[in-house]
Amino acid sequence: MTTGLQPDRWIREMAMRERMIEPFEERLVRAGVLSYGVSSYGYDMRLADEFLVFTNVWGAVVDPKKLDAAAYIRHVGETCLIPPNSFVLGRSVERFRMPRDVTGVVIGKSTYARAGILVNVTPLEAGWEGTVTIEVSNLTPLPARVYAGEGIAQVLFFQGAEPPETSYGDRGGIYQKQTGITLPRVADGSRGAAARKRPAARNTPPGRSKKRR
Repeated sequence: MTTGLQPDRWIREMAMRERMIEPFEERLVRAGVLSYGVSSYGYDMRLADEFLVFTNVWGAVVDPKKLDAAAYIRHVGETCLIPPNSFVLGRSVERFRMPRDVTGVVIGKSTYARAGILVNVTPLEAGWEGTVTIEVSNLTPLPARVYAGEGIAQVLFFQGAEPPETSYGDRGGIYQKQTGITLPRVADGSRGAAARKRPAARNTPPGRSKKRR
């Protein structure tokens, strides 16, 4: 069993055996597009064709506890223009099923960063499952274009020395099994019971046998 940052071979095996990534592109696609698929030590996920574009047209306030629908407009298309000094929410094409002892760290792509377009995604926690909601910011004073169906960010998979006592799924994380673009949420206090019921270890990575308790 090898801990730490996992290579392309491990990513392919986990995608095929445990359905860690669906749909899965087992090679790095680069010709004429922002690259996506398996790289040496990560997976470049794709941006889907639906977006929430944030705008100040209606003078709304962005409140993470209660987001006003007047703060954004919905857009579907092969590309999306981000207003100057604004941002959009998108989602990944791929659905991720994170193993119990693996956390994904997401970083933006250099090509977008060099154009003043930055991507922010919080960690894909151990035991989390769903499509990834992606925040894309335009730091420039000009409109900026992003492309659906092409690479938007890379996921790095870090395997821990042993599974945690409580995974994201065990504690009933508020973004567990999210689909589509998921807006900010705040826990309502009804999910705590899930954390007290920990299932046996699952999604055992290559080379690891399940321990008896």
